[in-house]
Amino acid sequence: MPEPVLFSIIESPAHPDFSRLYRRLGFEEIRLGSMRKAIGELKKTQPDVVVAEFFYGYGNNYAGVNVSNLDVFLYSLQKDAPLARTVVLVEKRERQFVEKLTAIFPVHAVLQHPVREPDMEAVLSAVT
Repeated sequence: MPEPVLFSIIESPAHPDFSRLYRRLGFEEIRLGSMRKAIGELKKTQPDVVVAEFFYGYGNNYAGVNVSNLDVFLYSLQKDAPLARTVVLVEKRERQFVEKLTAIFPVHAVLQHPVREPDMEAVLSAVT
């Protein structure tokens, strides 16, 4: 049986490096540096889990139909890998806005920075 695939979408220095944890739990990690790259990879590989940071769109280029940096990717994920679980990482000051995202998209877990390895392990253990 192939290893489950985990997309780690790293858009900021705050994103923790859990590569060793992912390997220990049996995931094949695909590290991606932007949502654009993640959407491109989604056309080739369907992940079982996605770990990505949430950035609320305070009236900037996400304004209007999009709530955050994750919207376009999550629409694609629903189409290309509907069974994938999403783990959202968020800064404390933006935690209040995650509910706007979860009202539109299914999210498996939300973890607030600083994210500790035991927290991530508990979330991922529930997935496998």
